[in-house]
Amino acid sequence: MVPEICPIARTAVLIGDVYVLLILRDLRDGPRRFTSLERSIGVNPRTLSNRLHRMEAEGLLLRRQYPEIPPRVEYELTEKGKALIPILDLMREWGETWTADPSPAR
Repeated sequence: MVPEICPIARTAVLIGDVYVLLILRDLRDGPRRFTSLERSIGVNPRTLSNRLHRMEAEGLLLRRQYPEIPPRVEYELTEKGKALIPILDLMREWGETWTADPSPAR
């Protein structure tokens, strides 16, 4: 018999990757294009593509392709993805309180 994995562990497996968290952060305000996410996050295209596909498969985001030339694709959060925003807000607040700001002092 395999022990049941707790909900915290299941959630950590789903969103416990730094790039997944940054994609969620960037999509919280609405749809974004691949290149916009790539620039904002500073990740290589292959890694970003991998994370986006995984998040789409998990139902966290939608990939919308528009019938235009040149092709346009946008990513946006689903309701399941939007439900994670309060967790991101708490992580930001915790980080502001308990982690040092890495930017140099002026």
